[in-house]
Amino acid sequence: MTAQQAPLMGKSVAFLATDGVEEVEYTQSRAAAEQAGAEVDLLSVHPEPIQSVRQDINPSNTYEVDLTVAEADASDYDALVLPGGVANADRLRLDPVAVAFVRDFFEQEKPVAAICHGPWMLAEADVVRGRTLTSYPSLATDIRNAGGNWVNEQVHTDAGLVTSRGPSDLPAFGSKMVEEISEGLHVGQLASI
Repeated sequence: MTAQQAPLMGKSVAFLATDGVEEVEYTQSRAAAEQAGAEVDLLSVHPEPIQSVRQDINPSNTYEVDLTVAEADASDYDALVLPGGVANADRLRLDPVAVAFVRDFFEQEKPVAAICHGPWMLAEADVVRGRTLTSYPSLATDIRNAGGNWVNEQVHTDAGLVTSRGPSDLPAFGSKMVEEISEGLHVGQLASI
């Protein structure tokens, strides 16, 4: 494969999720990263397989966890992806280790992609101040209260931060996520810290 066919060859991407992750947001985003050549790890707050859901309430499949977030180090990854799911995002933002892990990516100027309810973690990590992003519409007030500017767009990119509203935006999200990760470090990530 050429670099054009596999722009993420040699890159390592962390997916952070737990029980209640919206299945399609995890599986399609992961597939986009892997098809672009990335090595992917699923990180969670516990070592047991995580339970995904469809439409936030219908249990679907389980997925094996590669590492707990407590065992992981942001310096070992080139990028972070935060899939959505209401319960997933709410559980993750209550875990101080997970929140610190997310913040580390911004401090290290690495690309971060978050979809649907995933941006709740960004607000919790205090990394949206002065940034423009999108999310599931119910998070608009949370993002504004955290100092961010919320926009209603299919996908929005702000200096290495990629965000989307939900499952219908996955094709655009995956494409832009791969593009930003392939570009590498983004000094604009530090602007919100």
